[in-house]
Amino acid sequence: MSLSEFAPAKVNLTLHVVGKRDDGYHLLDSLMAFAGVGDTLTAEPADALSLTVTGPFAGALAAALPEDAENIILKASRRLADAAGITAGAALTLDKRLPVAAGIGGGSADAAAALRLLSRLWAVDLPRADLFALALDLGADVPVCLHGRAANVSGVGERLEDAPALPPAWLVLANPLVGVSTPAVFKARRGRFNQPAPLTEAPADARALAQALSVRANDLTKAAVSLAPEIGSLLVDLGALEGCLLARMSGSGATCWGLFETEEAARAGAARLAGTRPDWWATAAPLLSEGQGIRP
Repeated sequence: MSLSEFAPAKVNLTLHVVGKRDDGYHLLDSLMAFAGVGDTLTAEPADALSLTVTGPFAGALAAALPEDAENIILKASRRLADAAGITAGAALTLDKRLPVAAGIGGGSADAAAALRLLSRLWAVDLPRADLFALALDLGADVPVCLHGRAANVSGVGERLEDAPALPPAWLVLANPLVGVSTPAVFKARRGRFNQPAPLTEAPADARALAQALSVRANDLTKAAVSLAPEIGSLLVDLGALEGCLLARMSGSGATCWGLFETEEAARAGAARLAGTRPDWWATAAPLLSEGQGIRP
């Protein structure tokens, strides 16, 4: 028996830094959604836990992982097994199609996919609160990836409130394939804390969504560009694509997104960007209000 789970890219449509805790963690206000592109995790019953990574970014993932570090998928798997008293294993295979450390929650989405997938494979039925506490312990973006629906996210990632329904729209996701450290971006950030600005009304269409997002921001953009100027160039190139309604950075970078009304315009934009910047990663994908997730 083989089971699979899709791990869609997480996209920060907004990201406001609203404060800082005494322990150094920043408090955020972010509208997070998902895109119809991502990694795929497959599991088969086995005596022990194992992970094989394939796909175009398998090598980059291996290179980015310190020698003594364990992949977040295996961490999530072991913690789920411990919490549920599971002694069975699983042979896991990750088809890695998202860039690594790219601001689109690749590792977080993979961890959430592992929790969903192994809950099915092992017939685990942990209380939702316990599962989400386990997810938060793995990383700030894992809970929203586990939730799997567009959400206004606050705190350090533990507070999730379903966002109003997002309209049909398409994204061009692009990354100049430069490494950007999230801690370094936060350290480089300057200026006051912002005010929370959650999305409270459902935009009627893609243009209304672009307007709603245009009065909000990603507060980490300036800091990320100071560390990786390629992000600034990418934002300019995305914004210049025909039909692009708005271009912004996701998370702490380096992935950026352009918002489009139609699939045709987004696919044409991604193709144009790939043609002019062949050393970058670029793809078109639908914006998802609903994805793979665990909700009440």
